[in-house]
Amino acid sequence: MENNHPVATKKSFSDSKIIERANLLRDNDLYFFFRAIEETEASTVTVKGQKQIMIGSNNYLGLTHHPYVKEAAIKAIEKYGTGCTGSRFLNGNLNIHEELDHKLADYLGHEKAIVFSTGMQANLGALSAICGPKDLMLFDSENHASIIDSSRLAMGTTFKYKHNDMSSLEELLESNVSRFNRVIIVADGVFSMTGDILKLPEVVRLAKKYGAYVYVDDAHGIGVMGPQGRGTMSHFDVVKDVDFNMGTFSKSFASIGGVISGSADAIDYVRHSARSFMFSASMPPAAVATVSACVDVVTRDPSILENLWSNVAFVREGFKELGFYTYGSQTPIIPLYIGDDMKALQMTKFLESKGIFATPVLPPAVPKGEALIRTSYMASHDKKDLARVLEVFGEAKKIFEIPNHLH
Repeated sequence: MENNHPVATKKSFSDSKIIERANLLRDNDLYFFFRAIEETEASTVTVKGQKQIMIGSNNYLGLTHHPYVKEAAIKAIEKYGTGCTGSRFLNGNLNIHEELDHKLADYLGHEKAIVFSTGMQANLGALSAICGPKDLMLFDSENHASIIDSSRLAMGTTFKYKHNDMSSLEELLESNVSRFNRVIIVADGVFSMTGDILKLPEVVRLAKKYGAYVYVDDAHGIGVMGPQGRGTMSHFDVVKDVDFNMGTFSKSFASIGGVISGSADAIDYVRHSARSFMFSASMPPAAVATVSACVDVVTRDPSILENLWSNVAFVREGFKELGFYTYGSQTPIIPLYIGDDMKALQMTKFLESKGIFATPVLPPAVPKGEALIRTSYMASHDKKDLARVLEVFGEAKKIFEIPNHLH
């Protein structure tokens, strides 16, 4: 018997808006994502055979090529091999994982800490475990994507408050604190796009007033902010008032992984409840040893942070003289307001042609009409290279007619 049913076909992803946009950028040689870096050395990279000054990295302390750090990673591979092939909960818990837990708890100033395989998994696991069905998360509107995804996983309720706006936060606290079992204020310590610093003392004050918990995502603060890079909590001297502190190792600590620190009972709860911890293979030995070595370096060698902040001050003053709007950044992240999406991409292409690796940031990562070029600086940058960066940006500002202020 003949079958007259139409043949079912799978719908392709090729006509999705995001692929169409990516292809349009590729066709116009304006696609600056997934760039293949062929070689790295201190603060320079090689892309398509061209050596470029890297000002788009999160390697703030410049430790990815530090001899002591590299040696520690090599020794860990020689002793433990390349991977753990299991979760820490079961068969992938090495003694160096536990040693790093203790070292980081001491470094951050909390009772206990626990390391995850990535920073994203740290947020996903901890926040979804902490925020139960009768709990509420209040988070800053400019929080990292991992916090947004964590709120989707959590069984509780989530409300946003206006970026770094304490009146907005207090309004939400006042109207909701009595309706939930726990209220957790969640915010970045250093905001990754604008380089803003969280008004943490004011957050702590409100948390005490309304009986809320404080959870700081300090991915861009650990290793950079505070004495010996101990983070935003330490920068403001409010370590004991922060209930949970999260950090990543893919920035200042030259590796990959994440950490959650806090009181002993709270971290023990996360340890036995966070699914992304319990069901993910543990950090590989080389990554663990790298992080441990980076903590040693930053706590023993004050010149690392001195170089970093000297470079940041040099560049910040240079951009100010050139007339760029930098959102008032006080961190190694210095965003440059461009405005128009296409102009930001064209300017990135110009920078590339002059041997500078920079990162364009477009909506929805930033508000519509606020495309920017996100620049960030390292302890390992040479002042001569930074002077060259400022020279090229000065040319670009005139060519592309970049405004001096936010429109």
